[in-house]
Amino acid sequence: MSDILGYAGKRVVVMGCFSGTGEACARQLVALGAEVHGADIKPSPVDLASFTTVDLRDPASIAAGVAAIGGEIDALFNVSGLPQTFPGEDVVTVNFLGIRHWTQQWLPRIRKGGAIVTVSSLAGMSYLTRQPLVREFMAHSDFAKARQWYTDNAERAGDPYGLSKEAINTWTQMVAPELMQRDIRINCTMPSPIDTPMLDDFRKVAGDAVLGAFARAKGRFSTPLEQALPLILLNSDAARFISGVCLPVDAGLAGGLMTGVLNMQQMIAEATQAV
Repeated sequence: MSDILGYAGKRVVVMGCFSGTGEACARQLVALGAEVHGADIKPSPVDLASFTTVDLRDPASIAAGVAAIGGEIDALFNVSGLPQTFPGEDVVTVNFLGIRHWTQQWLPRIRKGGAIVTVSSLAGMSYLTRQPLVREFMAHSDFAKARQWYTDNAERAGDPYGLSKEAINTWTQMVAPELMQRDIRINCTMPSPIDTPMLDDFRKVAGDAVLGAFARAKGRFSTPLEQALPLILLNSDAARFISGVCLPVDAGLAGGLMTGVLNMQQMIAEATQAV
């Protein structure tokens, strides 16, 4: 069979390749024959074409990172993120503002036919019901002003992690039509909890019962590879007519919740009894 994914010889960048889903994604892309350039706050263990240290909280670091990697690329993978155990201002900065700015810096360098994919979360699945608030936050392109907006509106905005992922989902779908005019696709995934070291951070915030409820559909948490492969698919030639999608990667959990087949409060109660 021919190479339907089409990564052989492609030049790609993976933001967030230090560990977890990003590391798994980078490894698979190398195995598929891509020229993989990585970026993260910590060095990656993957045998990459290059690695660049980038702090997504800092626009200057973002610009320097793009310049250091340089050249044109065929695909951009945005996998970095912070949990709620970090200050809320840092969470919204890294998870949305930094990712958006990083992507915008790369756009002039993405070749025709290229693609972008970002890891969002099921925590952002209610984005369509919170559009006025989310867009109010998104209207700030300046990092300092956006961070101040969050500080001033923290109570109204709620969970900074959820807000950042709602913004990722909204931004992905808003810019998809415009980017399609340049033959560039953009999508995101909404994972359920992943069995990585970051899971302990989510456990501190949400507790075992809530995490157990989110793992109910499959009976376990997903692996990093199970989240990395959909990212690779969405940025591949096999998905060349897919753009503007917020794809749940959760073993059917989101579908069950949206259709009423599953009830989150009931699942949390059952998980609480089991803990």
